[in-house]
Amino acid sequence: MPLTLLPQDNLPRIIHAAPIGICITNAEGRFEMVNPAYCDFYGYAEQELLGQHFTLVVPEAERARLTEQHRAFIHGEADQECREEHEVRCKNGERRTILAEASRLVDAQGEVKKVTYVVDITRQNALQRRLAFLASHDELTGLLNRRAGMSRLDEEIRRGQRYDTLLSVAIIDLDHFKRINDRHGHAVGDEVLCETAALMRQELRASDALVRLGGEEFLVILPGVDRPRALEAIERLRRLIELTPMGQPGLALTLSAGVANWQAGESSHLLLERADKVLYRAKARGRNLALMT
Repeated sequence: MPLTLLPQDNLPRIIHAAPIGICITNAEGRFEMVNPAYCDFYGYAEQELLGQHFTLVVPEAERARLTEQHRAFIHGEADQECREEHEVRCKNGERRTILAEASRLVDAQGEVKKVTYVVDITRQNALQRRLAFLASHDELTGLLNRRAGMSRLDEEIRRGQRYDTLLSVAIIDLDHFKRINDRHGHAVGDEVLCETAALMRQELRASDALVRLGGEEFLVILPGVDRPRALEAIERLRRLIELTPMGQPGLALTLSAGVANWQAGESSHLLLERADKVLYRAKARGRNLALMT
């Protein structure tokens, strides 16, 4: 049985004082009551909302769907209570995410109404998205972190095994990076890391993956790339970094890299071990050098 909305004097006062947004809409979907919290949330004055269709505060793309949902709700074709998370639009154009819970009511004249309780979960969703991002990305540079990078590499190896495709990787180390932190401070060091990461990411293909393994060490995953093209790609990165001043002081920076081509049946661990060994050979030869196994 639907609930009955009784014409009691204290009911409007209760709704008015509620700390969450509450609105009552008629069968046509037009606002009949909005409390101050509802008005404050959307940025409208009460008189701007009363009599307007509730889709005034809904993005245009969602209006038809929510209008039909409202009709079905009013006519008892849907559950008497519903709870849904969706996006809304404030008067100033700002988009927010709400959790809306609605109940179907009947007034003293027998007319069906819908009362909706609105809770702002924009920040909660933003936090959840941020936590999900940080679970797979490096907080400083925004690149894939070690765990996500290794997962991506394993995925590419599985693809290579299944479809017999090429795959190359490179381990990159920024030469003498500790000197930057020691001489200019960690804030400058962080700035240099971010600029370097952005520059390398811009130079690589969309299908490539750039991973921050930790500190000043990076992994580049190059799907579908053979030995010569892999070395050529990393050599382009090396020259780009060498010729681009980094950070506010305009610091000179170089990199050393070890490049390896995946061999059928080889694990990610063995592949990276080979790349790491050739990286140390590049360092031993004076740095600012990309070598291949």
